[in-house]
Amino acid sequence: MTGTPLPLVFDAPARGKAPKHWLDLGVDERVEAIGKLGLPRFRADQISRHLFDRLEDDVTRFSDIPSAIRDDLGAQLFPKLLEHVTQRTADKGATVKTLWRLHDGSLLESVLMRYPGRSTLCISSQAGCGMACPFCATGQGGLKRNLSQAEITVQALAANQMLASGVVPGASGRLNNIVFMGMGEPLANYKAVMGSIRTLLAPSPTGFAMSARGITVSTVGLVPKIHQLREEGLPLTLAVSLHAPDDELRDEIVPINNRWKVDEVVDAAWEYARATKRRVSIEYALMRDINDQKERAELLASVLKRRGDWGWVHVNLIPLNPTPGSKWTASRREDERTFIQTLERRGVPVTLRDTRGSEIDGACGQLAATVQE
Repeated sequence: MTGTPLPLVFDAPARGKAPKHWLDLGVDERVEAIGKLGLPRFRADQISRHLFDRLEDDVTRFSDIPSAIRDDLGAQLFPKLLEHVTQRTADKGATVKTLWRLHDGSLLESVLMRYPGRSTLCISSQAGCGMACPFCATGQGGLKRNLSQAEITVQALAANQMLASGVVPGASGRLNNIVFMGMGEPLANYKAVMGSIRTLLAPSPTGFAMSARGITVSTVGLVPKIHQLREEGLPLTLAVSLHAPDDELRDEIVPINNRWKVDEVVDAAWEYARATKRRVSIEYALMRDINDQKERAELLASVLKRRGDWGWVHVNLIPLNPTPGSKWTASRREDERTFIQTLERRGVPVTLRDTRGSEIDGACGQLAATVQE
């Protein structure tokens, strides 16, 4: 098999820089911004309480802020970042996929999912993706640009607003989990993603007060960035989209493997688990007659076992949600079962992902591609 040309990893196009938003700012920067509007520093706390505690981003409802300054506040620090394009639901309303348009016309998707006792948001970090994985709808569309810190974080705000308004039947409270598994490669937009995560984790009233253990960051294997994430000292969950245990196949289906090979990626994941005491998730999309053979299950077990006992890792098998017209399709049920049984026999912790949203263009990038067509 021949590899796909290596994509540009870190160099997103400069087009369409997002307007500055309150969600782009740190605590001190918010105080400074308020000072430039001629307001005392305590107003920063009031504004943050509206946003993070009351989930309000419409400045006309900030009744404790002088009315004379609200227009300037809205224009300078609360520009509209997301325009609702369309929304689709599945699983009796428990899964809600939203397509958003950004200020420059770029599209992004987020998916809100209610499970018993918790709500999870799948969030996007880029408009498009430059990793060029051929089985992925987002990868096929290419990279438009990086999202700003605020454009990432506002997806969580919108999801919390949806939960509060009753859009998702049976849901209550706030988001419990966020997974950076939407459009884009999170670690290729590292600064904005980490800024967003810090806002998600910050206590009230300066952030959303989420738990680091409720946030998962996915990557196709940007090894230096995995090491950088490890050094952050946060107990985030790392998910590595491996999809193949051997370099020959992974070079083709995950082109970044041409730069960092399977052993390098798995070593970085193991070091992350050892440092953070957080079990790493190995994501593996099962593709018919491509990577679903029993022999590859055996090899996957061997690759993971070489790093230590099974406590450090968990394999998450994903039935592929095929894109229209693609040669990449889901495995046969019998091959899926054999793959699982092979891993279990070797003692590998493994689960089959509860797939959702296939009837609503559930795979990342599918809905955006449909609208763009």
